[in-house]
Amino acid sequence: MKIYDRQKRQYIEAGQYGQGKLEFLYGSAVGRLLLKPVISPFASRLYGFYNSLPVSAGRIPAFVEKYHIPLGDYEKTTYRSFNEFFTRKRRAEALHIDRDADSLIAPADAKLLVYRVTDGLKVSVKGRDYTLGELTDNRLDMSGYGGGLCLVFRLCMEDYHRYCFIDSGRLTRHFRVKGRLHTVSSVSKDYPIFKENSREISVCETARFGEIIQIEVGALLVGRIVNHGKTSFGKGEEKGWFEPGGSTIVLLLRRDVAVIDHDITEQSDAGIETVVCYGERIGKRIHD
Repeated sequence: MKIYDRQKRQYIEAGQYGQGKLEFLYGSAVGRLLLKPVISPFASRLYGFYNSLPVSAGRIPAFVEKYHIPLGDYEKTTYRSFNEFFTRKRRAEALHIDRDADSLIAPADAKLLVYRVTDGLKVSVKGRDYTLGELTDNRLDMSGYGGGLCLVFRLCMEDYHRYCFIDSGRLTRHFRVKGRLHTVSSVSKDYPIFKENSREISVCETARFGEIIQIEVGALLVGRIVNHGKTSFGKGEEKGWFEPGGSTIVLLLRRDVAVIDHDITEQSDAGIETVVCYGERIGKRIHD
């Protein structure tokens, strides 16, 4: 898979964690028979329980070496389990939040694709059409989001799995949608993952971008999505974290509140994800 590194201004090849196993599950007849129990919440809980055991810490050294994890950037350097390592917290000095008042920042370390919301309140994500109602379980009035933006941040296993608020503001509504746990990688393209997967949906009134909707989407073997439950927050303040597994954050913005940086939209228009970091500027506010 080719992705764009905007810091180095070059394309890089990125593998998928567990690619062979995923291709077996989604691409073979036998695998598809096993798929239903694997994507169930029970399998996720079982996987999460194993990752909380001390024996799981034995996986950490090889993971750190393979993905070049800079342990010095984190509050701890030794961990009692893989789950404790996976949810590691960066030192404040290692967080680089763009504090410019007009900057739109990334909520997480991720690979970003930008989509336009049609006036009919639909968005086509990786070739599959969704209505905004499907994304939000038909529980919200989405009429104000026609012509807006849908930003999809895909977190890989090696990414930092804590995420933040993209602006200062207050939480006006939050709810959880129970569901399945398909992988969010390209091998699950035949499944409508953003309306089937478990997700947490937050409606926020922000200081500079008005009402936004942030959706944390669980994925294959994600133990839990953990939100702090804050009702007021600052820009770049931690919102929560994902436990082990790849995951996705979907950010919905109304029409004409922000413009995304050209290098990102150029890649998105070609179907190529851009690597972004927690707190990094990805666009800017449009003034009235």
